[in-house]
Amino acid sequence: MSGSGVKRGRPPTFDRATALAAATRLFWEHGYEATSVGELTRAMGIRPGSLYAAFGDKKSLFKEVVHTYGRSRVGAFVAGALTEEPTAYAAFGRILREAAALYPDPSHPPGCLTISAATNVTVQDAEVATFLRDLRNANLAALETRLSTAQQQGELPAAASPRALAAYFAAVIQGMSQRARDGATAPELTETAELALAAWPRAQD
Repeated sequence: MSGSGVKRGRPPTFDRATALAAATRLFWEHGYEATSVGELTRAMGIRPGSLYAAFGDKKSLFKEVVHTYGRSRVGAFVAGALTEEPTAYAAFGRILREAAALYPDPSHPPGCLTISAATNVTVQDAEVATFLRDLRNANLAALETRLSTAQQQGELPAAASPRALAAYFAAVIQGMSQRARDGATAPELTETAELALAAWPRAQD
């Protein structure tokens, strides 16, 4: 007899991008801790063995989800604004206004995955909380770097603190994410964005 029908232990084939999109929605909606492997495999349309074979464990799957999310329209808008806008003021204005539009967009779960997904993580999964905190701190550092450059170029007054400004805008962005999860609309978040932008330090005339 030939072995033409024998499987060699490989997981069943499936569309990885589609499976990741399903996992992303679950983690985004419910957070890391509240999303079970059973829920993931049902949403992804695969068996648990296929999940482990293709992605490793739940933690590894989550990290791949977050990295993929970071390249998406919602996950990459901050980095895009920082690199594409000619001035720091334009970049931060774009970040705040895009957050106001993207976070409550009904085409995906509200808010930002990297801000909300580590809520209520248990001690044994503290690595996940640390992973997301490190990503948020890297974003904070990118904000501060852009503000420091703006100060060196004379766009910000010498008395301004790039560190304090970066922390302020990061807090506003994180707060806007939670407000979107609480049901805030794009117009409401836009008002918040404009109020935050009004705190931008102006150079002395």
